[in-house]
Amino acid sequence: MAYKKDITTRFFTKKDIGGAESINDLRDKEFSGASLSAEEKFALANFDKYRLNVLNAQKDEEQFHLLYRQIQVISNLGDWREFLKEEFSK
Repeated sequence: MAYKKDITTRFFTKKDIGGAESINDLRDKEFSGASLSAEEKFALANFDKYRLNVLNAQKDEEQFHLLYRQIQVISNLGDWREFLKEEFSK
């Protein structure tokens, strides 16, 4: 049991290292029952629309999987505020 406790203290959260709150952080926040601001909800909707548009536009399976992985990285590491920009709300 002491080992389990020790292992959890060896990892950093994004907050600990100055990382930005991501789309997936917002999803976790929402799923845990916390309310999201209007901006946060708007960013989630824009991200979902962006993801679907990009992936649905792919004709090649290899390109689809490449973009799918890139979008996963964006949703895990990118700042959610990027999806407030006008280019994502069209």
